[in-house]
Amino acid sequence: MNKKLVNFIVKKYLRFDKKNPFISISAILAFVGVSIGVMVLILSMAIMNGTAKEFEKKLFTMNYPLTIHPKGSIPLDETLLNKLQKDFPHLKFSPFISSQAIIQNGDSMSGGMLFGVIPENEALINPIYKEALGNLKPDKFDVITGSGISDKLLLNPGAKTTLYFTELNPTGFSMMPKMKRFTYINSFTSGLNAYDKAYMYTSIEALRTLLNQEEGSFDGIHIYSEDAFADIEKLRKYLGNRASVVGWWQQNGNFFAAMKMEKTALFVVLMLIILVASLNIISSLLMTVMSRRKEIALLLSMGASAKEIKSIFLRVGTIIGFSGILTGIVLGFIGYWLLDNFDIVTLPADVYGSAKLPLDLAMSDFISIIIGAIVIVLLSSYYPASKATNIDVIDVLRNE
Repeated sequence: MNKKLVNFIVKKYLRFDKKNPFISISAILAFVGVSIGVMVLILSMAIMNGTAKEFEKKLFTMNYPLTIHPKGSIPLDETLLNKLQKDFPHLKFSPFISSQAIIQNGDSMSGGMLFGVIPENEALINPIYKEALGNLKPDKFDVITGSGISDKLLLNPGAKTTLYFTELNPTGFSMMPKMKRFTYINSFTSGLNAYDKAYMYTSIEALRTLLNQEEGSFDGIHIYSEDAFADIEKLRKYLGNRASVVGWWQQNGNFFAAMKMEKTALFVVLMLIILVASLNIISSLLMTVMSRRKEIALLLSMGASAKEIKSIFLRVGTIIGFSGILTGIVLGFIGYWLLDNFDIVTLPADVYGSAKLPLDLAMSDFISIIIGAIVIVLLSSYYPASKATNIDVIDVLRNE
């Protein structure tokens, strides 16, 4: 193949055609369309991935990597906890007792889930709780609430508040809910309203006393693990039928499945932008073929091979498409840097948990974007290139 001839003609066809400006304009539009498509895909995937990881981080904190629950009516106890701490030293354990409760201050009331925990253990695996605890040394009947509860009830540190429990106390004439005065000491902000408006923490001894549970028994054990997917299998084998282990991904499976489906759908939709832009590559090359029929016929009659003609138009299309992809990558990373370093887009923190737009472009997403764009560009360039070799040389030279 005569590479000098191919390169010479490719350079010629890439120049702006003053006689047929629509051909060049169509090529420019194809270049711009591919660039914008790639840029939008990079930014969209970065935002989707960043949002998913932001929610995962918050859910990971409040839901814990792993949780052990008892099987049947036999509760967990300190003997099992001590064995787990001895046999799995790389894990951090925080036993808990939980109960639904209603908290009241004055005439205002709010319902939620009350967790009885050991403050030192819980602070090791829950940074939200640790921040709220600070240097405080909570007493038995002290309570820490979510900021949504404290704001609604207008609680101030040191305020006395009443908690009502769903377990009923029999009296002579009716069934009355258990109630107990607690001291509010602080609140936490997780960034998710669902938790800030529902979660409360007190000492494990307080709940054990109020719910009449046996000394040393627990409703469950929260676990911090660096590799929850591997550790859950080890714990299941270790515990056998004694207890069950649940991972954070199982507790929120539907939520993350929906986000993954949304991300996939967005990827497909935005990839159509590149597909639509590639139609301009097809139209531009087809118009070039139609307007250069005489030149192509002359080249073929002078000994140029069909492979060389095909290579010319394939190269023109790929240069337009690939230059658009490269420009889109550059624009995408510039946009990523601007959004990451400047508050161009701000979010309501009370809704999303953060005022900053979360960005995180996964390498797998980036590679998928590039491969998808390259495939579309190659397919768009191949059809016009193959049509260029189907010219009837004798007919064209006779009539044109």
